[in-house]
Amino acid sequence: MPNLPPLSGIGLKPEHYAPLLAAGPASIPSAEIAAPPCPAWVEVHPQNYFGAGGPPHRWLSAITATFPLSFHSVGLSLGSAEGLRMDELDALATLCERYAPAAVSEHLSWSGTADDRYPDLLPVLYTPEALDHFTAQVSQVQDRLKRQILIENPSRYLAFACDTMSEGDFLQALCARSGCGLLFDINNIEVTATNLGLDPFAMVDAVDPALVGEVHLAGHAREEHADGPLLIDDHGSPVSALTWTLFERFIRRAGPKPVLIEWDTNVPEFGVLAAEAAEAQRRMDASGVPQREADHAFA
Repeated sequence: MPNLPPLSGIGLKPEHYAPLLAAGPASIPSAEIAAPPCPAWVEVHPQNYFGAGGPPHRWLSAITATFPLSFHSVGLSLGSAEGLRMDELDALATLCERYAPAAVSEHLSWSGTADDRYPDLLPVLYTPEALDHFTAQVSQVQDRLKRQILIENPSRYLAFACDTMSEGDFLQALCARSGCGLLFDINNIEVTATNLGLDPFAMVDAVDPALVGEVHLAGHAREEHADGPLLIDDHGSPVSALTWTLFERFIRRAGPKPVLIEWDTNVPEFGVLAAEAAEAQRRMDASGVPQREADHAFA
């Protein structure tokens, strides 16, 4: 199973299937080769491909013949008190067997109860009891998929009064106990820190780079209120100046990582996404940390 290359990629949308294939594969940078003009890898929400066939699978099969693939799941609802829905997990396992993605990720969140599903990623408590439950759910997923998964740090709008752990401590304990890795969303750091009055630089510095298998960059919406700004994680605009700064700070310490540009609302044309991916690659190349060896590349 190939690894994701430590290069920039994009969240793939159907309107970008054709232009991505037309752009062609990206090459792995070296001392002689500049950063790729085309994204080096792609990520999709696997729930969009749970159907057995049809055009989505024909396109995805063509794309994955050339580009490394990551699955970013949005439907397992690992934090739900009732536990996993096995039909969702089985469908994800079937899709993983079909495409052998280089990475699979989910969210530190819950999205439903035994009777309902909600179109949102709702926050979990940061308590020992919640950690026990979430660890058990992650372990069940990894056992079914027969692989490590990555868990994404959330965007938060409110903090629970009963929290007894910091976000960083919760995620580090989750990784230690379950064996999962982290999908480090740096836009989510800006959103959470702004909304909760936390230090985004301290939050970035608290993340162990060794646990991070993938990095996400995205934009957010901003509302101004009498008691201060509210940031909404809508993935509908360019990466902010602060998120770029936080990304550069992390990469200087971590070295090159697979980094993704996410754009899920107000989706632009392919060239805009490719340009942001190229900017992420430029900033990563300028970090001063040598590029990892080519054995990390898609083969």
